[in-house]
Amino acid sequence: MLKVLKFRYFLVVLLFVGCGETTEKKPSEAQAEVENTDKEEDVSTDDKVILFYGNSLTAAYGLDVKEGFPNRIQQKLDSLGLDYQVINSGLSGETTSGGLNRLDWVLNQPVDIFVLELGANDGLRGIPIAETMNNLQEMIDMVKDKNPDTKIVLAGMQIPPNMGTDYASQFKAMYPALAESNNIYLIPFLLEGVAGNPSLNLEDGIHPTAEGQRIVTNNVWKILKTIVLPASVAEVTKDAAVEELN
Repeated sequence: MLKVLKFRYFLVVLLFVGCGETTEKKPSEAQAEVENTDKEEDVSTDDKVILFYGNSLTAAYGLDVKEGFPNRIQQKLDSLGLDYQVINSGLSGETTSGGLNRLDWVLNQPVDIFVLELGANDGLRGIPIAETMNNLQEMIDMVKDKNPDTKIVLAGMQIPPNMGTDYASQFKAMYPALAESNNIYLIPFLLEGVAGNPSLNLEDGIHPTAEGQRIVTNNVWKILKTIVLPASVAEVTKDAAVEELN
C-alpha cells in the first residue's frame, strides 16, 4: 500500500464573509487554484478518504492549518494505524449556498466519509432557516447520489441570540432534525466546550485558538471513531479518547 502524503488541502482560497477574511477571487480563479493545488499534492494511495467540507472553522482560520481539527484527526488516524486520508476542504466565509455551488466538482474524487460543517455564516447573516436547511439537504442528497455508501457526518452548530431567541433556537434544532430525517451521523455541537470561552478563542471571539481546536478535535472524534473503528476497539478507547488527542 502506497502512503506518501495523507493530509491534503483541497481548497486554499479564503473569502471575506462573516467567518474569515482575505481578498476575494472570481469563481474561475478559485477553481483553477484548487485544481492546481490538488494536482501538485495528489499522490497514489489506497487509503479511504475523509473529506471535511466546511467554512473557516474547518480551515483553521487564524492558525497554521496543521493546528486545525482536520489535521489533528489525521494524526489520530495515523497513530492508530488506520488507512484513511483526510482532505481539508474548508473555505473561510463559506455559506451553505456557496457550499452547494462548489460541491459538485469537490465530489469528483472518491469520498468514503463526508463531514459537513456549514451553516454558521448563514446564522450570523440571519439567512432564513428554511433556506439554510434546504441547502444542507441538497448537499446531503448530492453526496448520497454520488455514492450511496458514503458515510455522512453533520456537524451541529449554535449561534448567539443576535437574531432573536426564536431564530437561534430554530437554528440549533435544524441539525438534529436533518440528521434524523436523513439517517446520518451528528456531532451535536462542534464547538462544545469552546464557544463563549475567551481563552479558547481568538480575539474575534468566533474562531478557536490552537487549544480550542484540540477540544473541537475531541468533539469530532467522539463521532468519527464510531465509523472508523471496529465496535470492540471503539468501546475500549472510549474513556481515553480525549486524553489521547491532547
